[in-house]
Amino acid sequence: MVLKIINATEAKQGTTILIDGEPYTVRSNDISKSGKHGASKCRIEALGVFSGKKKVLAVPGHERFDVPLIDKRKAQVLSVNQQARTASVMDLENYETLDVPYAEELDNDIAVEKQVEYWDVEGKKGIKRVL
Repeated sequence: MVLKIINATEAKQGTTILIDGEPYTVRSNDISKSGKHGASKCRIEALGVFSGKKKVLAVPGHERFDVPLIDKRKAQVLSVNQQARTASVMDLENYETLDVPYAEELDNDIAVEKQVEYWDVEGKKGIKRVL
């Protein structure tokens, strides 16, 4: 579910926006002044929420972006698959069991029976940190 729609000039540092259907967090937004006959331009540098990939966009200032609703939940790890980098977790609110991917930097921290925080952004889930 999209929370709201913003213009490119309103995308401040730390805002999460959808680019090509994937959630990205804005790291910087350089806005150029409008010219005599043109509109302002924005150079947006963003980092993928789950992928960690950097993306740089040059768009007009009136370009519209979706701001997704981020659902942050707590879960307990039931099992870990190191090769696929996924963990089977149980949500601590509704006791639902899910297979959720996690980032490479959590390899040493994630273990069975530990609690984790996972994010649900537009149906995509990922473990963000170990509690």
